[in-house]
Order: sequence, then structure tokens, then C-alpha cells
Amino acid sequence: MTPQTQAIFDAALALSEPERALLVERLLETLSAEGDEMTDDELEAELNRRRAEILEGTVKPVPLSELWLDE
Repeated sequence: MTPQTQAIFDAALALSEPERALLVERLLETLSAEGDEMTDDELEAELNRRRAEILEGTVKPVPLSELWLDE
């Protein structure tokens, strides 16, 4: 982290919780969401594709408990 970024971070920490939450929201709005969001139709198609792969046996589901690497 650059000294300037650290100074901004330190100043942000001095804000009240509601002010910090507003700052986070405003900063997130400035980030590109391109490619991160799916339409409802795209999400449905993806879920259907994944379901079909499981039913066809082309992929094997992994239990959530096996995904945690730090345990």
C-alpha cells in the first residue's frame, strides 16, 4: 500500500460506521462490474447446464465440507 493510500485508509477508519459504510458503497459503485453480473435468464441457463452435467454424470458434486482447505 502506498503512503498516500495508507493515509486515505487511516482517515477513512476515523469516520463513523455509517460514514464508512457510505464510503464503501460509493467506492464499490466506481468499480467495473463488467462480466460479474448475470441476467436472470443467463443465471437460469447456467444452473440448468450445471444440473444437467450432474444428472448426466459428467461432473461429480463436491460437498461444501470438502471445500474448506483450512480445516
